[in-house]
Amino acid sequence: MEGKKLYVGNLDYSVTKDELSELFSEFGEVVEVTIIDGKGFGFVEMSESSEAENAMGDLNGKDLKGRTMKVDEARPKRDNQRNFRR
Repeated sequence: MEGKKLYVGNLDYSVTKDELSELFSEFGEVVEVTIIDGKGFGFVEMSESSEAENAMGDLNGKDLKGRTMKVDEARPKRDNQRNFRR
């Protein structure tokens, strides 16, 4: 695993940044937590890629508030601009 940023999906809408931070801090230092409101997913950035890898291995498929979390390495942001022919 190259990155330190994780995608966390299938979250209950009531999950808070503090709850995710506390959960992921068991695996190392949490640098940043972002939850996308009303979408059921977010991102957790760890300080080391090894910490992120350990968190992903342990937390993927685990239950949080009655939902099975999907934890994977975050993909780079896509450019949403489209090329239109004129």
